[in-house]
Amino acid sequence: MSNLITRTTELAMSVTLTYIKPGDTVVDATCGTGQDTVALARAVGDGGSVYAFDIQKNAHLLTEARLKAHGFNNVHLVMQSFVSMSDHIPERSAAAVVFNLGYLPGGDHSITTTADETLAGLDAALRTVRPGGIVTVVTYDGHKEGAEEKKAILEWAEALDQSRYHVAYVRMLNQKKYPPEILWITRR
Repeated sequence: MSNLITRTTELAMSVTLTYIKPGDTVVDATCGTGQDTVALARAVGDGGSVYAFDIQKNAHLLTEARLKAHGFNNVHLVMQSFVSMSDHIPERSAAAVVFNLGYLPGGDHSITTTADETLAGLDAALRTVRPGGIVTVVTYDGHKEGAEEKKAILEWAEALDQSRYHVAYVRMLNQKKYPPEILWITRR
């Protein structure tokens, strides 16, 4: 068995997958290289749907190639910001919404998610996720925008109404080179 605590993104996904069953609708808010998209497509199966958002053409090409290699055709690739997810998915219908913030691995590091856009995307995610569903956010603060984004997200999450949401936050305390951190939000 592998050590999930050493691989933050896999830890985030392993918890997220417990909220998903075959036939569900889920959202990959930042498809990037397609790793999360494939995991979500596998979880919902042929009867489910994945909506995968990204603003970068290269992210879509990488995700499309990964999906093809795994034989998945239950994914709707959307070349728009995750802020628009409410335009594509009915309110309170998604079992899970996954954000893996920052920049595209191997891509242009000047193209990053930003605090304002991410907060708008998180508001859209809360409209999209169903009761009993989960919003998963993996943050990276090793760059200027990432640090500002994480601070804004944590302030936003702390202010969520506890009668409507549960919020958990995980960070790697003894890792010094800006490891990813995880925020989970479940809707009551």
